[in-house]
Amino acid sequence: MSPSATTPRSHRPTASGTRTGTLTLTGDQSNNPTTVALSGTGTDATGTDLAAGKPTSESSHTDVYPSSNVTDGNQGSYWESANTTFPQWVQVDLGSARSASRVVLQLPAGWGARTQTLTLGGSTDGTTFTTLKSSAAHTFDPSTRNTVTLTFPAATQRYFRVTITANSGWPAGQVSEFQIWTS
Repeated sequence: MSPSATTPRSHRPTASGTRTGTLTLTGDQSNNPTTVALSGTGTDATGTDLAAGKPTSESSHTDVYPSSNVTDGNQGSYWESANTTFPQWVQVDLGSARSASRVVLQLPAGWGARTQTLTLGGSTDGTTFTTLKSSAAHTFDPSTRNTVTLTFPAATQRYFRVTITANSGWPAGQVSEFQIWTS
């Protein structure tokens, strides 16, 4: 009788979609080498901000407050549009279409409360946008670290855009962090 051994193996795809692979076993078995087909379905990690460090664009900005501040991971820096010219927008380019169902917007944590009226749009080509979250007033409150969460049915988009039409705290659009999450 030959000795036998069992070694656990797993196949965990880390990218979304169906993935396949092979595992080749060599040894003294009669059908040496043995090849086993592997397959699995990967999903995006829900704990990753898809927008972190991604390129941005804007309708306008004032002074030293460009759109690149919304993906820098620093709640203290922010994008601010030109004053008294609504609507204004800021967007993130994920580089490829990704599925998301939640956007988190922040302003600097120490700022006073304000309400911004905004719409969330998504696009695969950067030109034609569909509405992911209809226009509504959202309150940024220092008691919640000036954070607003927008949830919507999962959508696969490359570009995510926030369009701001009013701000009770300043006559411009303002966003500190623009986070995009899979769930």
